Amino acid sequence: MINNLQDTAILNNGVKMPWFGLGVFKVEEGPELVHAVKYAIKNGYRSIDTASIYENEEGVGQAIREGIKEAGILRDELFVTSKVWNSDLGYDSTLAAYETSLKKLGLDYLDLYLIHWPVAGKYKDAWRALETLYKEGRVKAIGVSNFHVHHLEDLMKDAEIKPMINQVEYHPRLTQKEVQAFCQKHGIQLEAWSPLMQGQLLDQPVIQTIADKYNKSVAQVILRWDLQNEVVTIPKSTKAHRIAENSSIFDFELTKVEMEQIDGLNQNLRVGPDPDNFDF
Repeated sequence: MINNLQDTAILNNGVKMPWFGLGVFKVEEGPELVHAVKYAIKNGYRSIDTASIYENEEGVGQAIREGIKEAGILRDELFVTSKVWNSDLGYDSTLAAYETSLKKLGLDYLDLYLIHWPVAGKYKDAWRALETLYKEGRVKAIGVSNFHVHHLEDLMKDAEIKPMINQVEYHPRLTQKEVQAFCQKHGIQLEAWSPLMQGQLLDQPVIQTIADKYNKSVAQVILRWDLQNEVVTIPKSTKAHRIAENSSIFDFELTKVEMEQIDGLNQNLRVGPDPDNFDF
């Protein structure tokens, strides 16, 4: 049972990663971003997820510095993730991209660095770069994002180090059971992006009925479902009341039947691109 906002999953290299964090996808640089990240840190969030392609690493870095100071915590109490973009995949170019991300964030290291998408013919060289960064102690953990089972199998054929994380689109309409089973078998922690399906599930009747029972919102029930499925989750919000509400999910527990009801909503439906068919 995950009991609070600071509870952690233990990755396959022993590093502890909070089960719950804040995502900042599509949040532009500026005061709104800084306030959101800072508010989250001051209100107990210990995991922040960004990416080079979001073009907001500088604001995230500013918010981290201010948030740490105002919350009275240390840098090593935070878990910060960024990702290498497709155009930078390659051994030398990935190493350079890491340095650029660090510089923009104003940090000495990242807790987690991910390959953002499995670009054919490129992700293996990028993975070698991540292994180098990891072996040199420049990053605490390395992983991938949007990898199907066959991508993971292909990567692991030549990898020295197994990915610690696979961050994928994951919500009640896309339950990713095959990917999760593979990851569990190989000790790779699954992480959810777009856990609320970009708001498309907020009036879903089955989940609404469950939410009413616990006097919770639909969003809170979905995020609780994530955690009870042992999936790390990083819902995005810039609004203080939502950031607080999203994290208020540790005072109730879904039953086995309710978990199965939500699982039963799966339609293999994506709001993002299919990792087997993207053109960027």
